[in-house]
Amino acid sequence: MMKRRKLFYWIATVWLALGMLSTGIVQLLHVPEETALMNRLGYPLYFLTLLGVWKILGVVAVLVPKFPLLKEWAYAGFFFAMSGAVYSHLAVSDPAQDLFGPVLLLLLTAASWFFRPSDRKFTPQPDQGTL
Repeated sequence: MMKRRKLFYWIATVWLALGMLSTGIVQLLHVPEETALMNRLGYPLYFLTLLGVWKILGVVAVLVPKFPLLKEWAYAGFFFAMSGAVYSHLAVSDPAQDLFGPVLLLLLTAASWFFRPSDRKFTPQPDQGTL
């Protein structure tokens, strides 16, 4: 059972990392299709750079060993970014096909987070306190 869980984790995490890394690079490069999308959604173009940097840093945080609290923040960031993307597409009445990418990345974020091994989970120690 644990092997299957770990396999699900790595499949979801690798696909999540590839999706976030590729979209992050495209956003950093301000590819014309991305700038047109941002304009259509009503966001300023500097938002592309911000999202691109956050996505790439989030991929690094999720993939490197240790730093479980940082991983939690990265997953939260991915969730906020992708749920925001879904809402943005809905807000401007984009066709359903435009929701595919953000919904897929949202599902991969949830799957990777859910199946993550215990050594990648944040568990506060008694002396660390909780927020």
